[in-house]
Amino acid sequence: MGLGDCGKLGKVFLSVLNAIFLLLGLGLLIAGILVRINAISSDVTPALNTVNVGDFQLGDLSHNLSIIFIVVGAFIVVIAGLGLIGACCEVKCMLIVYAILVLIVLIIKLAAVILWFQMRSKFDDTVKKTMKESLEKTFENDTLDSNEPISNAWNYVFLTFDCCGVVNNTDFSKTPWCTKSGSCKNNQATIPRTCCEGVDESSYTKAGADCSNTATKGYNKKGCYEAVEDLISTYGNAFIGISITVMVIELLAIVFALVICRRSGSDSKPM
Repeated sequence: MGLGDCGKLGKVFLSVLNAIFLLLGLGLLIAGILVRINAISSDVTPALNTVNVGDFQLGDLSHNLSIIFIVVGAFIVVIAGLGLIGACCEVKCMLIVYAILVLIVLIIKLAAVILWFQMRSKFDDTVKKTMKESLEKTFENDTLDSNEPISNAWNYVFLTFDCCGVVNNTDFSKTPWCTKSGSCKNNQATIPRTCCEGVDESSYTKAGADCSNTATKGYNKKGCYEAVEDLISTYGNAFIGISITVMVIELLAIVFALVICRRSGSDSKPM
């Protein structure tokens, strides 16, 4: 069963594209694994899960995205091998299955990209406000072992992202820590000890008075909204760039697979 010039060209292009496709699939898989390994800790997620972005909770966002890209990346690696075999050996049934699977991946990827842009369009409008509301309602103590898990989680947020408050260190004035009870209410502190520079879970209780009591120096000036936005943007931009590149390759792969199928059939001659 022979191929015409267009079919031969399609075979070459499909083989090359699938080699690239395989590499990009591995890249997507590795990126997803790295996000999974470096996912936001379980100590932090209770605070971030009080913030909704569309239908998603902010704390679970990186976890969910990492799973999506790991699954899609692995799927791409498998079907890239299928496409290479189908193109090189001109196996028509394999090429048809390959084209169908690539189309499924393309639809999933397109939905993920649309969902990402939809989420980002809502991010600036809603997340900052929701984070401030959560902090003002739930932050009750500047410790990691209080009876309020969300308050503890906010302190883990400050330690993990080296940030303070949502926008800045003035965001605590309306929190229960300052209005009901706590060292702020008792005029013993101005900002949480977990906002101080260079402290961790074991050393935050030794934060200096210049930091926690007077907020004159030695504290993290970046707000946590900015810190979370930077984290999401860093991983998000990488995922979008990879995804768009893969989608273009997927379209070309489908076209060339169908060309080979058509030519291998139309160019066959009876014995």
